[in-house]
Amino acid sequence: MPYDRTVTVEAPFQQVQQDVRNALGDQGFGILTEIDVQATLKAKLDHDMEPYLILGACNPPLAHRALEVDRSIGLLLPCNVVVRADGEKVIVQTVDPGTMVTLTGLDAMAPVVEEATRRLDAALAAVGTAGRESPSGPA
Repeated sequence: MPYDRTVTVEAPFQQVQQDVRNALGDQGFGILTEIDVQATLKAKLDHDMEPYLILGACNPPLAHRALEVDRSIGLLLPCNVVVRADGEKVIVQTVDPGTMVTLTGLDAMAPVVEEATRRLDAALAAVGTAGRESPSGPA
């Protein structure tokens, strides 16, 4: 079962990660956490890898609605967004919000999931438009 929504962009990593931040902001998501996996693995394990950034994105009204349905949904929040280099391209991935319904089995979560999916898809589309989206596009 796919659990991601993905777009691949042909643009410099720094540009794409800034485009991702802007596109998420335009959809009402703030960045609560940021993990530079490349820097962390280098510092802790002396391991070299490609640029890899995990952004913890949160849309407070959507998070509130989800928490009203199930307080345990906080285990799945914030929404992780990965920005990672893949050769000359940059892959941007979000977790598919539908996994919240799949994992919880709560149909009452469906309206929140639908809006979160719409907003995340719009952000991915904007990132793909800002760069030159590859044929793989959003999943």
